[in-house]
Amino acid sequence: MRENRLRTLWQRHEAALCAWLTIPSSFSAEIMVHTGFDCFTIDLQHGLIDYQAAVPMLQAISTTEATPLARVPWNDPGAIMKMLDAGCYGIICPMINKVGEALAFTDACRYPPQGIRSYGPKRATMYAGDDYAAAANDTVLAIAMIETAAGLANVDAIAALPGIDALYIGPADLSLALGRSQRTDQTDPVLVEALEKVLAATQRHGKVAGLHTATPAYARAMIEKGFQLVTVASDAAFLEAEARRIVAATRGEGGANQAKGPY
Repeated sequence: MRENRLRTLWQRHEAALCAWLTIPSSFSAEIMVHTGFDCFTIDLQHGLIDYQAAVPMLQAISTTEATPLARVPWNDPGAIMKMLDAGCYGIICPMINKVGEALAFTDACRYPPQGIRSYGPKRATMYAGDDYAAAANDTVLAIAMIETAAGLANVDAIAALPGIDALYIGPADLSLALGRSQRTDQTDPVLVEALEKVLAATQRHGKVAGLHTATPAYARAMIEKGFQLVTVASDAAFLEAEARRIVAATRGEGGANQAKGPY
């Protein structure tokens, strides 16, 4: 079966750089995947991408060794299984608040007897290889988002589940849930403590911690802390930031805008 580069990096205790794909275009995805990121997350929760747009984007990702991930709209088994059948090597599931929800999520990601995933990998077999069905349970990643007060309270129990491979922090929603200002690169002590709590839970249970960031400096700092899946902004953010920089530089206004983090 085709290698899941994220698993390889994590087994070597290395961090993976991820970029968020929010523009429903196979061509913009193709441009992005040739820039050197380790993995790309197609965002079907927020933004403009639906299943019909996601499939050609997955085909674009296939032109490199980057790992294809998807954030599904919700903890819906049908949506999870469909994206896996399309060739995603990992699913990021939003708003995981308790153990029961995490179990439902991991069940949808695994074939029996480990889970309830229905067989029909379609494009996944073409992408991954003829042995997909036999190897998928050990290759596909189940990544639960921790972005609510309830999720944070139950983080240790969620991290302990065998089917969970990683916990991924949504800092914007978590900030709001904890009564703080919505930000991506958080320095608020309340959020810093929350990030450290999630990271500690993953380290206790041999799992990986992931996080949205907006700037390279903050991303590097989080990697140094121990986060092994770090998203550095999105395709739309990169496009906007560079366009603004070019306009400002051409007009002699100076100053470069930072890319905004993915939402």
